[in-house]
Formats: sequence, C-alpha cells, structure tokens
Amino acid sequence: MVRIEDEIHVAVDPETAFDYMDVPEHQAEISPSLSAVETVAELPNGGKRATYTYRMAGVPLDGEVEATVYDPPRRIVFEMTGGIEGTIEWTFSPEDDGVRVGYAAEYDLPIPVLDRLAAPFVRKYNERELRTTLQNLKTRLET
Repeated sequence: MVRIEDEIHVAVDPETAFDYMDVPEHQAEISPSLSAVETVAELPNGGKRATYTYRMAGVPLDGEVEATVYDPPRRIVFEMTGGIEGTIEWTFSPEDDGVRVGYAAEYDLPIPVLDRLAAPFVRKYNERELRTTLQNLKTRLET
C-alpha cells in the first residue's frame, strides 16, 4: 500500500474549490498523468461515479472512482477500483483569505510482485505528480 498526501493554500472560497473538484473531468485538466476522466453517474449522496485512465510510467491503467463520502464544501472521498485500487480524499478547509486544499491517496500498485520493489519509485513519482496537480489547481482557480 502506497500513501501520499499534500496540501496547498488557494485564494478562493472553499465552495469554489469544492465545486471545481466536484466535476470529475476537471481532475484530468490538472493532473499530468490522468489522460481521461468521464462522469458516468450522479450518486444518491450527490457525489459522482466516473471512469478514468491513468498513465503510470507510460502504462495506461483504467478504472472507476466513486464518491463514497460526499460532504460539500468540506470533503470528498473516492473509492478507486480497476487498474488502481484504493482511496482518494480531497479536503477543503477555510483558511485566512482562501481555502487549504488537501489531497491524500492510499492505493495498491497494480502488479503486487512489484509492490515492494517499485514502491520507492512510485512514491517519488506520485509525490511529484501530486505537487504539480495541486499547483495546477491553484493556478487554474486563482487566474
């Protein structure tokens, strides 16, 4: 199991940041290795279910995410199935003149045998991806 997390301050209100991330397709706009996202259903809890294609080291991994926790404008937790199994949690906390956006993901590598060998590479790769994703979110929302 790999876990990564980070956060960033964005100079918009929590509702604006939450509303932006509540559209699954926006994830592909800010995440460098996420090549495709498509909403396939709105759930009874108000969250979304979407398909995704994530490229890890050039290998496409397809799957679905489903919002299992949906608490506007504070939190969305997605369960990932398919090419990557795990969870993604977005949090939105009011802070000064904006919002502190947090991201935490916990997932299994798609090939269990490589888990132990590839974990350090995958962690470093995904930490860079996450930092870029959060910076892209900040740039998009503040522009």
